[in-house]
Amino acid sequence: MSIWKVYAKKADFKAIGARFGINQVIARIIRNRDVTEDSQYEEYLYGGLESMHDPVLMKGISEAVAVIKNAIADGKRIRIIGDYDIDGVCSICILHKGLIMAGADADYVVPDRITDGYGINENLIRNAIADGIDMIITCDNGIAAYDAIAYAKENGITIIVTDHHDVPFRENADGTREYIIPPADVVVDPKQSDCGYPFKELCGALVAWKMIQHLLGQKPKDSEFLMYLLELGAIATVGDIVSLQGENRTIVKQGLRHIHAGTRNVGLKTLMDVCGVAEADFNAYHIGFVVGPCLNASGRLDSAVKAIRLLETDDEKQAQALAAELKLLNDERKDMTERGVENACNTVEREYGNNIPQIIVVHLDNCHESVAGIIAGRVREKYYRPCIIFTDSIGEHGIYKGSGRSIEPYDMFAGVNRFRDMLEKFGGHHMAAGMSIRSERFEEFRECLVNSMDMSDEELTPVTWIDVPMPLDYVTEEVTEQLQLLEPFGKDNPKPVFADKNLTVVRKNIIGKNRNVLKMILQTVNGRRLEAVKFHVTQEEADNMKTGDIISIVYYPDINTFNGNSTLQMIISEIKH
Repeated sequence: MSIWKVYAKKADFKAIGARFGINQVIARIIRNRDVTEDSQYEEYLYGGLESMHDPVLMKGISEAVAVIKNAIADGKRIRIIGDYDIDGVCSICILHKGLIMAGADADYVVPDRITDGYGINENLIRNAIADGIDMIITCDNGIAAYDAIAYAKENGITIIVTDHHDVPFRENADGTREYIIPPADVVVDPKQSDCGYPFKELCGALVAWKMIQHLLGQKPKDSEFLMYLLELGAIATVGDIVSLQGENRTIVKQGLRHIHAGTRNVGLKTLMDVCGVAEADFNAYHIGFVVGPCLNASGRLDSAVKAIRLLETDDEKQAQALAAELKLLNDERKDMTERGVENACNTVEREYGNNIPQIIVVHLDNCHESVAGIIAGRVREKYYRPCIIFTDSIGEHGIYKGSGRSIEPYDMFAGVNRFRDMLEKFGGHHMAAGMSIRSERFEEFRECLVNSMDMSDEELTPVTWIDVPMPLDYVTEEVTEQLQLLEPFGKDNPKPVFADKNLTVVRKNIIGKNRNVLKMILQTVNGRRLEAVKFHVTQEEADNMKTGDIISIVYYPDINTFNGNSTLQMIISEIKH
């Protein structure tokens, strides 16, 4: 059971509401997202293409563009090496399309999840040399590939790193950090400590997009081509679960609006059709849970090249075949994930019993490595502990591959980085990490990591932060409709959370195909009655809810439209008696 806490961030919400033409409730929610200045409110509510930062502010980007222009002028062959997840796929498409538009002789390679693992490596570089490649540009990877990039340079390859991940570091005895920058010709990564770019949380696709914008010398408001590519940047931003604050929020809003107006991307439109999503309704939820997982599935179970071909094709017949295949792959991935989660939870219970450590580190037999990260996320949610799931590496005897997901109080990148000498490969950020290790070192690594943990009981207890403890008597259609101003929702800009107490259950029913939806009529102390629903209830929850019970709820107000009639409906996420 989570602890309920109410945000106590102060501001003159009445004045803010009057200044920006919004309800005070909306003003308060935005303040809870750490928006304080008028300029920040303006960007949050009305940020447009003109408010985006100039690419030249990013360290290395002008130098990278100069190197690329020289390569194009000299007829050099350029190869893009990306990643196999949704951010990598979109990054490759943006760079490939943009370089071709600029007149480059460019192709791309995606590392195979099984045989190559994450990011650029010596094998891919040897292939590039054999293919007569003169320049390599990485996207969504490269910042942690010091040895591979040194190998490329030793063999005469010009290399530009574009990435968004944290820069690796060594921690000195005095606690200071020595950052390890790969020896590329140019490194473009806003996470570099001396990079002056104002916003540090871009995904890999947007770093690539910024470079293409600078290469083409165009502004998005004047370039339909850049807006066409920005759709992919928006999808990658949501799909890679980076912050939806600041410039990212503006970019996602603009990208979604461009899609709503009718995307020119034949493959994207076809995939939306196959998934049953209309262009006009396409939002962050569909990226995160419907379309995005299909793009990710190709890199998990087959080849990410299929997702790239889908997003680059102008042929409707080819798009239909590829979209259908990605949908089937994602359905298969869902089944594998459910089996893996069950296996993982059983392993946790068997190995740890009632003494679950502050970080869960387990190895799973007979689990496909491509779904380890999803499983780690689900285990993290169940136990509210950072979790790393290791699986046997396919094709690498004696190697375990691990994928970790963290909780907010624990910096997984920094925590694992302390023991990086035990690992064969390692990379990641605050909330997630990927790694590989020799099987004989697994137990040592696990013991060291578990023993290094020093989190408090408070940090290990989930907290539900309530934006507004708003009585149901105050809920109106006007306020509910204004909540749309806060979209798109995602990391650092979650869907608002409301709460109320002393509500009487007047009526309750269990409905739905799986009999797991609790539908109720709730009455406030002032006698107002409203409909409420809670999804995914257990049988125990359903049995414990009785007519006449007095409850407190965490909820989100919605407008339910049925047969042309609209009524307010509270979507409940938590209940306390």
